[in-house]
Amino acid sequence: MGEDHSPLTEPESGETEPAEARPFWAELPGLLLTALVVAVLVKTFLVQPFYIPSESMLPTIEVNDRVMVNKLAYRFGDPEVGDIVVFLNPNLTAEDLEETIPEAVIRSVLEAVGVRTRGQDDLIKRVIATEGQTVAVSDGVLVVDGSAPEELYLPAGTVMGDFERVTVPEDHVFVMGDNRNSSLDSRRFGPVPKEEIVGEAVLRIWPLDRLGGL
Repeated sequence: MGEDHSPLTEPESGETEPAEARPFWAELPGLLLTALVVAVLVKTFLVQPFYIPSESMLPTIEVNDRVMVNKLAYRFGDPEVGDIVVFLNPNLTAEDLEETIPEAVIRSVLEAVGVRTRGQDDLIKRVIATEGQTVAVSDGVLVVDGSAPEELYLPAGTVMGDFERVTVPEDHVFVMGDNRNSSLDSRRFGPVPKEEIVGEAVLRIWPLDRLGGL
């Protein structure tokens, strides 16, 4: 008598209390960190923007241009004559490349967005000859395998200092800047090993008014 036997009200099966949505500002740090990690991974394994600080590739690539480099270009193939490649400066020593962990992290972040590269650690040049070919400069004219190639990308009136004939070794390429009289290239440091090539420059991404392929 007097007892309340009414059934308790229970939530239907599968129903839960809705979680309170977090404000966007609370999610922002995590989103930025995720975006940064993705950018660094893409830069490390797939493609990377490079800032161009020198005149060695004028007029094809101008000072302060930014180019996109395909790091997979030579994973399953070989560089070809005419390719524009980025490679490790052959004149550098192991000591030149040393850096602390914080320096490496900062560099990776800045490189991932194309703000900077490691100064003169990486060079960008055009492949002039591949393994087995001969290269020389005679009377100011480039000669590859005994004949002068047509180089429409050179500045008008380009004349080079003579260079004795060399044969490109196996698994190497001979590279030169398009601005032949202002370029540190294979005429100075010799053919470049393929294993030192970072990738192929395929696209100019800055400035926007000159966006396009290379």
